[in-house]
Amino acid sequence: MPHQKTKSQIGRGSKNKGKVGEREVVALLREYGYAAQRGQQFAGGPGSPDVVHNMRVSDYCAIHIEVKRSEQLALWAALAQAEADTTPGDIPVVFHRKNHTDWVVILEASDFLAIMKRTKK
Repeated sequence: MPHQKTKSQIGRGSKNKGKVGEREVVALLREYGYAAQRGQQFAGGPGSPDVVHNMRVSDYCAIHIEVKRSEQLALWAALAQAEADTTPGDIPVVFHRKNHTDWVVILEASDFLAIMKRTKK
């Protein structure tokens, strides 16, 4: 009979996958020249971002990063979590990657357009 994982083993694997995903996003941001580190280590609170970084849209607006490293993404739940954890005035984004794919960034269209408007020359 094959060995079946317990709920705690499954939860631990999921948690580890999340940590790996956060480290991957940190490495990605650093690759593009941003300072970054895992958020729970830095801020320590349950509402802290998954990744702390120095990306800013303006002096008054930062990007709040929620990392999801899973095969199936509950898109609206992930966005809702990012929004709930975001400081007012900041922009919540979800970095998502499933196995064997590149990272994608998900944000509301109004936030994307606001960023584009600020970078327009």
